[in-house]
Amino acid sequence: MDIQSTKIELVKTILSIENNDFIQKVAEFIKNEKADFWTELSVAEQNEIREGINELDKGKRVSYDSFLKKIS
Repeated sequence: MDIQSTKIELVKTILSIENNDFIQKVAEFIKNEKADFWTELSVAEQNEIREGINELDKGKRVSYDSFLKKIS
């Protein structure tokens, strides 16, 4: 069974359930399973972002136009 068929079957099953507590538990499970992009980044990527934030906090900024000139 492909993923789309599995999703459809899962939705059908959930729609047929009348137990409110169970539905709430499923909803919480799905909410908690959503991936946080931060945890999907490598340690190096996380460190680069932190470094960039620190530089911005210290007032080290480059205008967008200046950046575009620099990379072109």
